[in-house]
Amino acid sequence: MKFARLTFWLAAVYGAAVTVPLYFAEQTIALQYPPAMNHPEYYYSFAGVTLAWQILFIAIALKPDRFRAIMIPCVLEKLSLFPTLFILYPQGRFPTYWIPLVIIDALFAILFLVAFFKSKSKERAAAAGTGELLPPAEEAEASPRPL
Repeated sequence: MKFARLTFWLAAVYGAAVTVPLYFAEQTIALQYPPAMNHPEYYYSFAGVTLAWQILFIAIALKPDRFRAIMIPCVLEKLSLFPTLFILYPQGRFPTYWIPLVIIDALFAILFLVAFFKSKSKERAAAAGTGELLPPAEEAEASPRPL
């Protein structure tokens, strides 16, 4: 669980560090990479959704055993820029300064997968001792009670 905690904390801190400045950079980006944005609602919605993922990473870092199943969608989130890269780059429509960001996201996707496989859910841990898989509610009922 330590690996999953550390991985998701690092992802959350990194993600927040690159996402929060977007809220203050619209004009700078418009000047450096014209034309200006015609639909700022897409830009700010992207920043908001991305920041929401960072909050989810914090939740997973706090309780990786509880949120283990959500680690797989997190892998998909980190890989979501790959189709864009493979489609737009050959057309000359994908800026090269984004490539390091894609590589960092790919590394986090790998780390998320490792965290998923290294961590055990409570059900898997219980099944390892008994040989059967019990949902959490049944697991509590099945445990012996003191007399």
